[in-house]
Amino acid sequence: MAPIRDMLAASGITEQQWRVLRVLSDNGAMDASKLAEQASLLLPSLTRIAQNMVPSGLITRATDTRDRRRLVLTITTAGQAIIDDNRTEAARIAQRFEDVLGRERLDELLDALARLDDL
Repeated sequence: MAPIRDMLAASGITEQQWRVLRVLSDNGAMDASKLAEQASLLLPSLTRIAQNMVPSGLITRATDTRDRRRLVLTITTAGQAIIDDNRTEAARIAQRFEDVLGRERLDELLDALARLDDL
């Protein structure tokens, strides 16, 4: 969406990278499968996105100590700074969406999008 892309342009990250950072910021470190689900991404897409975010210093990737087949992703200080720097503007954008659609229609839209995610 254009307002979000405009907000993120100065940070140099994509909407998908923003979703990854938001989920990690809100929930802490998590395995790649769960992160993909929470960020509404396919696991192969998350893998590709993470490959770009690790060298950029936005997230770290480590093997799970209990299950070496799993990868755990964690937001870095630099990644959290992007969240913190954009949190107010992101809230304003979300409020504009609600102002245009109303709370009930926005909830319906989010529910419909979540159902499509389950396909």
